[in-house]
Amino acid sequence: MDRLLLVIATFCFLLGFAYTMHALGARVYRASGMNFFAILTGFLCQTGFLYLRGQQVGRCPLTSLFEVMIFLTWSLVLFYLLIGPAYRLSLLGAFTSPLAFGLQVVALLLLKDTPVKVNAPVNSWLELHAAISMVAYGAFALAGVAGVMYLAQERQLKTHHIRSIFYHMPPIRDLAVANGRLILTGFALLAVGIVAAFMMDNWQAHASKVAWSVGVWVIYGAIIAMSKGHRLSPRRVAWLSVGAFSVALLSLSGISFITETGGH
Repeated sequence: MDRLLLVIATFCFLLGFAYTMHALGARVYRASGMNFFAILTGFLCQTGFLYLRGQQVGRCPLTSLFEVMIFLTWSLVLFYLLIGPAYRLSLLGAFTSPLAFGLQVVALLLLKDTPVKVNAPVNSWLELHAAISMVAYGAFALAGVAGVMYLAQERQLKTHHIRSIFYHMPPIRDLAVANGRLILTGFALLAVGIVAAFMMDNWQAHASKVAWSVGVWVIYGAIIAMSKGHRLSPRRVAWLSVGAFSVALLSLSGISFITETGGH
């Protein structure tokens, strides 16, 4: 049942992705609630999957790279649903659905899905660290989406090749603000996750893996510091938000999972 929910969610994101490709290919974009409701349905199916998988493994469903990828996609969609109304739902969803679809396809086709029943007692700090860190990555993912939208709009303005999709985009300044706020939100959440990691009794045994989270946190901290110090233009912040998320995504292979020993 949990796998079926995940497949349905993926097809929902595919529907949004197909709509985006059709709109871009035809060079005619029309706002539509279909994309939003497709993503919302996919999110609800993801939530059902994570709940059932959590019941199956006995704790937060982050016991494998497969589950981490699904949790990351869920977090991305969560932030889209939270901030979408402030930044024109339809178009933000048009850029979000391809990423959500791609992440889930990678998980379904390339990653091994073997539920791990954890027998060790629940470590509350470990659970908090894992869950909050993944939610932070979701904020970084949506910041990357906002960055792509900013760069696409800026390119149209510079080249004077204005397409219909341009008129449905949020003002470029709003995209810059959304990008900055998402980076700051992810940075704060990841800080909470890192503090939770250091609260674990045996964190020293997994120091190299905790360092991944610290490294990503430092990268985003540097972006925030340079942006606040007016050393980075909104365009460079947009590029860095895309690049930094790519680095964060690659670091998932170094993330520690909840294992039978209750460690990372």
